[in-house]
Amino acid sequence: MTTNKFDKAKLPSRHVTEGPSRAPHRSYYYAMGLTEEQIHRPFVGVVSCWNEAAPCNIALMRQAQSAKKGVNEAGGTPREFCTITVTDGIAMGHQGMKSSLVSREVIADSIELTMRGHCYDAMVGIAGCDKSLPGVMMAMLRLNVPAVFMYGGSILPGKFKGRDVTVVDVFEGVGQHSAGKMLECDLTELERAACPGAGACGGQFTANTMACVSEAIGLALPGSAGAPAPDLARDHWAVESGKAVMRMVAEGLRPRDIATRKAFENAATIVAATGGSTNAALHLPAMAHECGIDFDLFAVAEIFKKTPYIADLKPGGKYVAKDVHDIGGVQQIMKALMDGGFLHGDCITVTGKTIAENLKGTVFNTNQKVVYPTSKPLSPTGGVVGLKGSLAPEGAIVKVAGMKELRFTGPARCFDCEEDAFAAVEQGRILEGEVIVIRYEGPKGGPGMREMLSTTAALYGRGMGDKVALITDGRFSGATRGFCIGHVGPEAAVGGPIGLLKDGDIIVIDAEKGTLDVNLSATELQNRRKAWVAPPNNYQSGALRKYADQVGPALKGAVTHAGGKAEVVCYADI
Repeated sequence: MTTNKFDKAKLPSRHVTEGPSRAPHRSYYYAMGLTEEQIHRPFVGVVSCWNEAAPCNIALMRQAQSAKKGVNEAGGTPREFCTITVTDGIAMGHQGMKSSLVSREVIADSIELTMRGHCYDAMVGIAGCDKSLPGVMMAMLRLNVPAVFMYGGSILPGKFKGRDVTVVDVFEGVGQHSAGKMLECDLTELERAACPGAGACGGQFTANTMACVSEAIGLALPGSAGAPAPDLARDHWAVESGKAVMRMVAEGLRPRDIATRKAFENAATIVAATGGSTNAALHLPAMAHECGIDFDLFAVAEIFKKTPYIADLKPGGKYVAKDVHDIGGVQQIMKALMDGGFLHGDCITVTGKTIAENLKGTVFNTNQKVVYPTSKPLSPTGGVVGLKGSLAPEGAIVKVAGMKELRFTGPARCFDCEEDAFAAVEQGRILEGEVIVIRYEGPKGGPGMREMLSTTAALYGRGMGDKVALITDGRFSGATRGFCIGHVGPEAAVGGPIGLLKDGDIIVIDAEKGTLDVNLSATELQNRRKAWVAPPNNYQSGALRKYADQVGPALKGAVTHAGGKAEVVCYADI
């Protein structure tokens, strides 16, 4: 047997490569061209979400090859595999969006099963689209073998009539066209120009928000999240990620050593500081759940409340991810937060060094207007706010980045699904001052907790974006802007107050105080609950039915299993 510097005695792959009884298993690896020496190295799963569903994913296989090179050069044997994605930009605005959040669980589960089934010792995960980032990181934390995450990179901005545009401009263009404010030929020109190539949506939407999280929480190499997908620097970061995971194997450094409670606080801090996606309030609790850490919506909201908003990014601001990369990357945001005392600098990362040590050589770039120092923030509190009240006993979330008015009171206009609300917007039947209520779109009730970007973008396109509010037990895209409140819990399908509303009920929103209430007495709500009957759900088979049966509340991340607290044997220790 050829020896190497790694001792397989305590690594999972010993179960498929070591000893005479594993001769049949080794025969499969010889069939794939591995040498004896490669078979007795640590096995590293290199998983990407490559597919041809959307531009977010099409550059990931290229980056996976570079990650494999890094693993091989550092003494490991890479084993590549892919998992699914459901891409929100294409799933948006129709029944396909019910699959989106469910895909996060399928991604994590499929990675777990592949790693378990083949006894891989470590993992490099490469993801590009909204739910794939948390899904891959959840798998890393669940398995707890040495693992490095890498973002596949954002798309470059498109150009339309001399200005930078993103896919959000196209969604809003639909509303402009329906209101007679945009010619069809201009909408066609815009749709052809908005997405110029590979990469995830360029604003501080869910993908870029979770990419920032990957660095701030310490699961990705510092600097790896920045370069756009077409940039060949991504291949360098992939090679380095492969080498880094082998250092982690040698040192015994695992994801749960990194993703501590303080690390999750760092992650929530960067979401608030960048005016990031409200979806982070689902994904951070779900990731923490894998570690056995309690970090629910209210814990996230506590961090949001005390974090300054310092990055002027779309959709609430002016700039996109490429602009952050051009001024020095996510490390510039982290440096500003570190200098202001808003990050835990003692948290360990995949480099084996702490956040403070990683940032030691970083100098804050004062010759730019994308990221501000915490002493001169865009606003003193975070770009995302948690809410609670009689309409949301289990909480709700709203992105306030770029908003001028943080209070809204108006009569409810109730819809029991997104399609009905969208049709009302398209037909001009929404009145100024109303609070649009879209319910039965929660994790169980949807099922799948759809995003409402088509509806919110259409409102902006029609010039109504700042004249109405919208609340839902579903979700919003990270690209949504305006007074749009999601994750209202308990959801309507389980008898939450949002399901008891009637047209005309007065809803009171105060994002400064963090409250969401309805002007109804407790007695009236109780009487309505007695008379309430859950509507039938047409999804009674397949993955959506299974998800509805298993999923928990948005408050705790809409998770589907018992998590790290219930774990008896960790995969990494088999």
